[in-house]
Amino acid sequence: MKNLPFFLAAVGIGLAAFFVLNTPGAEYATGSDTVEGAARKTANWGSKARVGSVAPKVKGKVKQAFGRATGNPDLADEGLGEQAVGQLKDAAGTVAQAAGQTIHDLNR
Repeated sequence: MKNLPFFLAAVGIGLAAFFVLNTPGAEYATGSDTVEGAARKTANWGSKARVGSVAPKVKGKVKQAFGRATGNPDLADEGLGEQAVGQLKDAAGTVAQAAGQTIHDLNR
């Protein structure tokens, strides 16, 4: 029983050290600790968005052409809508790539 307070103190110190040493560092809105890392993540997201915009554009063109060929104006309009979604994703990706490059250039 004489060792119980020392044991409890050691466990407390160990837990405190664990939480202090395993506390994550600062993370900003981009999830990066450096400006250069944020620029890289922004540019990479823009590239992914631009690549992801290809499928809706192609799918929309196919639907539009098929809708026109079959005389189905609803399908043609749906194809136009999907093309617009693809164009918006492409524009957002372009803006993100430009923002990442601007951050990178300003950080030099």
